[in-house]
Amino acid sequence: MRTLRRFPIRIAALLSALPSLALAHPGHEGHDFGWDFSAGLAHPFSGWDHLLAMIAVGLWAAQLGGRARWLVPASFVGLMALGAALGEAGLAFAGLEQGIAASVLALGLLVAGAVRLPVAAGMALVGLFALFHGLAHGGEMPASAAGLNYGFGFIAATALLHAAGLGAGALAARRSTLLPRLAGGAIAVSALLLA
Repeated sequence: MRTLRRFPIRIAALLSALPSLALAHPGHEGHDFGWDFSAGLAHPFSGWDHLLAMIAVGLWAAQLGGRARWLVPASFVGLMALGAALGEAGLAFAGLEQGIAASVLALGLLVAGAVRLPVAAGMALVGLFALFHGLAHGGEMPASAAGLNYGFGFIAATALLHAAGLGAGALAARRSTLLPRLAGGAIAVSALLLA
């Protein structure tokens, strides 16, 4: 039981260390798998908007329970990868940053309201948000990075953040259903501040 109480602290410590580990060897240009993967791994941690949205997906999936615990985050990851490919190919639009901010706000409100949707609707909704985030990831990819290696990095980071949200949501719900909702409210308020 003592280990379970320390789990969120350990996850937070690990997640906070990842960006510095990923950037431990800056300045190495070229198509080196380690560098490209590390740059992709660090990208979701480089902005609060991405970080909060991905954790919120995990929190909401934990609230939904059942198959949604893995289908909702998997939908986000899959459609984010598609969005990244489109972004790398040059697809962009003027409202991308507003779409990302809106996704953080909406995800925070979904968690705060403990909104229950059918699994398919939840997957579609987070998939739409994931396209915005993926377009940003693909569009912001360093010119020297190899696309697949960089993509594997930010997909791994996204899955880690979803897992952190799922774990935190499951642990918090054991104590009180109010804790995840408060976290969702904090994410929604953060989205307003980011906008």
